Amino acid sequence: MIKSDKMPYDEKQKDYSVRYAKNNLKRIPLDVKKEYYTEVIEKEAMKRELSVRAFILKAIEEKIEREGSGD
Repeated sequence: MIKSDKMPYDEKQKDYSVRYAKNNLKRIPLDVKKEYYTEVIEKEAMKRELSVRAFILKAIEEKIEREGSGD
């Protein structure tokens, strides 16, 4: 059996996480074809040693920097 230094995730922590997400985060649904996701997005994220989420956020940030915020 593997011993972990991490504390178990309890209901109080879960409730806090849900409340935090509800009050501070905005979900952005994004549908892409499975092939595009695996063959392009995932591969490009892995090349850069980023998660898919981080890769997408970085791409948005770079586009805004390149083209301006549109204000």
